[in-house]
Amino acid sequence: MIKVSVTSTDVRNQSGTAKASGKAYSLNFQTVYFHTHDRTGKPNPYPEKVEIILEKNEQGAALFYPAGEYTLAPESIYVDRTGNLAISAKLNPVKVAPAASARPAA
Repeated sequence: MIKVSVTSTDVRNQSGTAKASGKAYSLNFQTVYFHTHDRTGKPNPYPEKVEIILEKNEQGAALFYPAGEYTLAPESIYVDRTGNLAISAKLNPVKVAPAASARPAA
């Protein structure tokens, strides 16, 4: 399970015209922090900053992730058209357990 922290809802837009096709494009990015491991499986001491591409709603607005803790969804990892392993990050929120009552049981 790969843990992901979202600390800001800021969205960066990048738009323009594709050189190859001449078609207009507009991509929205959100900065998140992946808690990664080294090649031996040891957790890295600090999360790594990553920009993920966001999906859009029917009106074209970016569907950003609220601040919080997430895991990388299994459907994020796929084999692309050239047969290579690829990632298109989709995040699942981590369910936080309710806080235990401070009162002792009677």
